[in-house]
Amino acid sequence: MLDQTVTETFQSFQSLTQEKGAMRAVDAARELGISEAELVEAKQVSGAAKRLRRDDTRGFAALLEGMVGLGEVMCLTRNEHAVHERYGEFDNVKIGKVMGLVLNRTIDLRIFMNRWAFGYVIEEEVSSGLRVSLQFFDKSGRAVHKIYPTENTDRAKFDALVEGWIDDTPAKIKTQIADPAPVDGADSDVDTAALRADWDAMTDVHQFFGMLKKHKVGRMQALRLVGEDMAYRVPNEAVTWALERAAEAKLPVMVFIGNSGCIQIHTGEIENIKAMGPWINVLDKKFHMHLRQDHVAHAWIVRKPSKDGIVTSLEAFDKNGQSFFLMFGERGEGNAELEGWRSILNGLGRA
Repeated sequence: MLDQTVTETFQSFQSLTQEKGAMRAVDAARELGISEAELVEAKQVSGAAKRLRRDDTRGFAALLEGMVGLGEVMCLTRNEHAVHERYGEFDNVKIGKVMGLVLNRTIDLRIFMNRWAFGYVIEEEVSSGLRVSLQFFDKSGRAVHKIYPTENTDRAKFDALVEGWIDDTPAKIKTQIADPAPVDGADSDVDTAALRADWDAMTDVHQFFGMLKKHKVGRMQALRLVGEDMAYRVPNEAVTWALERAAEAKLPVMVFIGNSGCIQIHTGEIENIKAMGPWINVLDKKFHMHLRQDHVAHAWIVRKPSKDGIVTSLEAFDKNGQSFFLMFGERGEGNAELEGWRSILNGLGRA
């Protein structure tokens, strides 16, 4: 039996939508002063949502592994400032208790499974008809990842997989207050010479995070301290400008957008760039991105050494100094960075 407060939350949600019309779940939850997961939990009252069980040892890992062979789906990963939607198939899935990878060109994910606390299957009527999704949330009730079947999904297999994960006796979820964003220590406490030496010694860009941890330095703090030959600020409009130049040049790129539980990556050319109010959008057939350009408080060009030469990224940070968007030129292991990508970034003036 559902908790009385869940029923009351659903009634408040109904009143809100009657007053303001259809809303994104995250926006409706914000209006109600609750987390998105708590709103989805309340939708169980109408039967629109059903809780998924979470394995005590591997979380939702086996469910994601079961997505292999089901055909095309649409994966959505977002944060407060940007949304990444990619159509493709699950393949080459490797998930441990804490970390996981989906290494397919179309669906490419870095998963932090220990952050996935709650999951639901949702069926709702929208303007285009009945929409089904799997939605996953962290302990604070923030969305970490969503999966939508498409007309090219094997629905019989998809539905059978999901049915095996439905929790018939869920207790009311208990969300936690989100952890505060980490605060950088004083610049004077950082051994900048040692930081630069370790930066120069990198042979793989994946060593970057370990280096930050070793020196107890924040990401943007490291960019400020390492030296302008390795990292420098560019105008905040650089994200829009680089997307437009890459589309014009038909240059294949890699676009990373993520949150505490998942990072989603698009690799390939981008074509249709469109601004709508404060949003800059990529509206391609298999890849959609929506980013609040006005939320870019800092934009940086970052150069990291690797065994294949320098790898350069364009990174966007919000007003709190948190990274929420990264873009690279497409690059495979053993290949040097695309000169066309470097040419685009060289066209950006320094801020």
